[in-house]
Amino acid sequence: MSKTLSKTPAYWYEDLPVPFGARLLAPLYGAVVGLRRALYRRGWLRRQQVPVPVVVVGNVTAGGTGKTPLTIALVERLREAGWKPGVASRGYGRQDAGTPRWIEPGTSAALGGDEPVLIAWKTGVPVRVDADRVAAARALLAAGCDIVVCDDGLQHYRLARDVEIEVVDGKRRYGNGRMIPAGPLREPAERARECDFRIVNLGETPAEDAAMAPGFGEWQMRLRLEEAHPLGGGRARPLAAFAGQRVHAVAGIAHPERFFAMLRTRGIGVVPHAFADHHRYVAADFEFGSQLPVLMTEKDAVKCRDFADDWMFSVPLQADLPAAFWVALLDRLGKLRRG
Repeated sequence: MSKTLSKTPAYWYEDLPVPFGARLLAPLYGAVVGLRRALYRRGWLRRQQVPVPVVVVGNVTAGGTGKTPLTIALVERLREAGWKPGVASRGYGRQDAGTPRWIEPGTSAALGGDEPVLIAWKTGVPVRVDADRVAAARALLAAGCDIVVCDDGLQHYRLARDVEIEVVDGKRRYGNGRMIPAGPLREPAERARECDFRIVNLGETPAEDAAMAPGFGEWQMRLRLEEAHPLGGGRARPLAAFAGQRVHAVAGIAHPERFFAMLRTRGIGVVPHAFADHHRYVAADFEFGSQLPVLMTEKDAVKCRDFADDWMFSVPLQADLPAAFWVALLDRLGKLRRG
């Protein structure tokens, strides 16, 4: 059973009545968002450009949709294509959030934010956290990067961008279609049409699930779980080794049930523990009353390295996208490089 539940309101994605207060505030939020967009469109607020391509990976909804696995896959593919990528992020939830910081693989998640630390840990590329993404992009340029990838930041209009990639949850999509706080939308759903690419995160759902199948102009992304890595070090174990066993499954992400469901498809007996997105773990959070293997997402694992024991494992997510998507994206970026 969960100790700390996810904070996403159930009525965002379920057929439940929306509280009156939320319905009252949503138009006000929408008006502020619309005014800000209009100011940038008309040039009254100015976008700042940097002399290298900028790719933004983001979403129109609040919460997680699979941006970080896609960002990691994107960085790796760019490096294979001869680019020198760097990642700019706000570093949501980190301590001393007003201080810009370079993120190393060993940086504490409390100082760097869980997602930036995970990206640095997985890719080894320069990662800069700064609430001012323009300043972060310029710092990456000075560090020798020739392309900037923004993990989130679709709504950070001050930084001019060359390519926008929207990531949407294939099952939940845009929820009830309402603006925050009545629904999950950061911006009107029509905003997604302005993005250059729309990635639909299907998780591990079979392709024949018509309800989740990508529509016209959409690209599918599938997530794979294959191994479990001991947090204390040592050889990885195939997930199949846990089949038929009960495990404590830990997820402090926006949609924990997705992770639990992926483990169950492997025949693993899941005892679920859902924590709030960006939860800061302490050792006491893992006092479950029974000693079973603990499987967690990599995003959670980077916050548990200091007190990990031999029973704790991280389960990496591998993002798979069609080859045609990479061809289309790299072709567009290649034209920017030549320009």
